[in-house]
Amino acid sequence: MAVALIILAAGKGTRMMSDVPKVLHEVAGGSLLVHAMRSGSNLEPERTVVVAGHGAEAVGAATLAYDEDAIVVVQQDQLGTAHAVKQAKDALADFSGDVIILYGDTPFIQSETLDSMLTAGATADVVVLGFQAADPGRYGRLMMDGDALERIIEFKDATDEERMINLCNSGVISAKADVIFDLLDAVSDDNAAGEYYLTDIIGIARAKGLSATVVRCEEAETMGINSRADLAAAEAAFQVRARKDAMANGVSLHAPDTVYFSHDTYIGSDTVVEPNVVFAVGVTVENNATIRAFSHLEGCHVSRGSVVGPYARLRPGTELAENVKVGNFVEIKNAVIEAGAKVNHLSYIGDAHVGERSNIGAGTITCNYDGVSKHRTTIGADVFVGSNTMLVAPVTLGDESMTATGTIVTKNVPEGDMAVGRARQENKPGFARRMLQKFKSNTASAAKEP
Repeated sequence: MAVALIILAAGKGTRMMSDVPKVLHEVAGGSLLVHAMRSGSNLEPERTVVVAGHGAEAVGAATLAYDEDAIVVVQQDQLGTAHAVKQAKDALADFSGDVIILYGDTPFIQSETLDSMLTAGATADVVVLGFQAADPGRYGRLMMDGDALERIIEFKDATDEERMINLCNSGVISAKADVIFDLLDAVSDDNAAGEYYLTDIIGIARAKGLSATVVRCEEAETMGINSRADLAAAEAAFQVRARKDAMANGVSLHAPDTVYFSHDTYIGSDTVVEPNVVFAVGVTVENNATIRAFSHLEGCHVSRGSVVGPYARLRPGTELAENVKVGNFVEIKNAVIEAGAKVNHLSYIGDAHVGERSNIGAGTITCNYDGVSKHRTTIGADVFVGSNTMLVAPVTLGDESMTATGTIVTKNVPEGDMAVGRARQENKPGFARRMLQKFKSNTASAAKEP
């Protein structure tokens, strides 16, 4: 069946105390808006329409960065949720399938829940997502008659008796496109807030003889973000779920509460993650890898059997082939490390290609930046790079070549050659002892002066 998403993302988010539009604040490395778009992406929507308002330019840019086929419309005046949804009417003028209305500040709706709403829509004209609230607070209440939803009443318009109901409205609604927009045309602003409530379409639908029902979900799915405290709570909730999911999928976490995931982190089974590891955006780790303690990974790919850390940093563009070892206090950026290669200690490898089975000695640095441009270093297979080697890019080390410890490499090293580029050592007999005695004498003389 054809599905379209309408995502409401026009709010300013005053309680966030920020110039950033509310939906662009982040949880697990992704904006709230991206989380909302991901919620519906598994439905393979034919169209996604994002209704922007405050910070529309930034919201639109973020929308298209995630989905270049999405449609962005602008709600110029903030006149309520029904008015916001109506802004999508032209974008869906020739669409006749199911429409699901989501919210850019409600990031955790599960795709399985949305599937259930579509299934319920086969026998009901309008489907609302509801939840049993531990503390109903100021949520809108769902007024039921058996399995039929009669109307939704906003908290500010509810009586004391109606406020005792704990089946609450998430705001998520689905219906056929023509049904949604026909009902919206009948919504008025005759209420305590003087706004056009999307929730009014339920009462209007029932008055027209249409059916409405409720699909229930866990309250945690409906968490809305309105403040920094909400944002922190959402981050914590995401991490708890991500850790459980990782372990359920065969990942060993030595200290789960100290490991942090991004919204798009993928880790294969039988991988071991030690304490205090951060997976930033864009990380894939294959099966049977080991990520040791206090490592930070971002925008990288780690193949099976590789070991990273402890205290390693993998930056964007890093590709580790199978059985690579990256050790303590190593930083790698925009580099490919081929199978079996080792970068074990205190090294920086940036804008580089390291061949199979090569060994990068401690303290090696690829000097990739000349102050204006970045340059690449190419290291062949079975190369031994001695400790404290400076590789001044652009430079190439051929297969089975070698650099002596402390060498500064400024030109290519042919296959099988050894590069030595350091000052010749000279020992001066007795010089150290004489200098030390002189320093002591000068210090003693200075101390006697008045």
